[in-house]
Parts: sequence; C-alpha cells; structure tokens
Amino acid sequence: MNENLFASFITPTMMGLPIVILIIMFPTILFPTTNRLISNRLAAIQQWLIHMTSKQMMTIHNPKGQTWALMLMSLILFIGSTNLLGLLPHSFTPTTQLSMNPDMAIPLWAGTVILGFRHKTKASLAHFLPQGIPLPLIPMLVIIETISLFIQPMPLAGRLTANVTTGHLLILLIGRAPLALLIINMATALVTFVILVLLTILKFAVSLIQAYVFTLLVSLYLHDNT
Repeated sequence: MNENLFASFITPTMMGLPIVILIIMFPTILFPTTNRLISNRLAAIQQWLIHMTSKQMMTIHNPKGQTWALMLMSLILFIGSTNLLGLLPHSFTPTTQLSMNPDMAIPLWAGTVILGFRHKTKASLAHFLPQGIPLPLIPMLVIIETISLFIQPMPLAGRLTANVTTGHLLILLIGRAPLALLIINMATALVTFVILVLLTILKFAVSLIQAYVFTLLVSLYLHDNT
C-alpha cells in the first residue's frame, strides 16, 4: 500500500473535530515540576538550561526589554517541544503548518514594533530615513525601508516551517529504504539504517536550533525597539 508522503502534515481530527489544541498542550506534561526543596536531576537540568538560555538572550536588553524574559523562554520551550513531536512515530508537528507559524511571528513582531514607536518614536522613524541621503532618493528609500519592515515576520515564520518540514520529509523518505533493501542487500540496508539514525540525531538538533533561532530573532527585534 502506498502511503501519502504528506499524510503526516495533515491536521489530525477526531470525530470530525481538529485535535491540534490537545497536541499542542501535550508537550507541557513533559516538563517536570516539583514542590520539593531539592529537585531531581531532570528538573535541575531543565532549570539550568532555561537559566543559561535566558541569561544569554537577556544580556543585551535594557530593563524594559528584560520584562519579555518569561514570554521568550515560554516561546523557545513551546517551539522546541512541538518540533520534537515530529520524532515520535505517527505524530503530528504543529510547526510544519505555514498557517500556524505566522500566527506566532506576526503578533510578536508587531508587539516589538509598536513598543518601539511608543517609547522610541524618533529613533524608530529614523530607520526609514538615515542621514546623508540625497533628496531625490528619499521617497524610494522610505518605500524600501517600509517594505523591509513589514516582511520581517515572513522569513521568521518561513524559515521555521521550511527547516522542520524538510527534516520530516528526509526521515520519511529514508525511513522506508532499510526494510526495502533488507531483502536485496543486507550491507546496503545496514548503511541506510545508520544514515537514518544520524539523520534522526541531526533532526533532533535542528528542532532545538530552530526554536533558538526563532526566539533569538524575536529578541533582536525587541532589542532594536527598546
């Protein structure tokens, strides 16, 4: 039976109702919480990683920008955990949907831009017209800078979608090869299986890196506007 290659990207439903919300909420149970004074090793590692990432991202921000620390840490945990859902068999990864990623990118980008125009009005407007520009080029430059400002969330969302989707497709394509080659040539099937394992490790790293890159770009947008 030939399975549709893009079947894993179709929004799952149960009794005709989409269950994306339940899938998005599922990774939250993977983060351990404890009320004890001394945490276990898993919770300690989680807290250490969050602290290290937060410290690295928030160093460049002023006190006003540091108020976004909780949201940025929640964002990187959410994207990283949903990206890793694709490594589970017969699972669904919400971040492969181009309809979801702009819904995250546009409000965050708009929030940073509005914050800049509210608290740094002159500096924000100065980005549209740098000093020393000849008078005939001013209208064209303003149009170009305006377009470049409004397309910022599109690469932010498209990069995440493209990288996560590409990794899923490669694993789906190569994942069928070992069993098919097992009957023909054992050595070739073994080599293909090793490649599949290495690709899975790479996909694990890419899932976390893309979550970090997405959050880092939002952090840089925030830094430019605070």
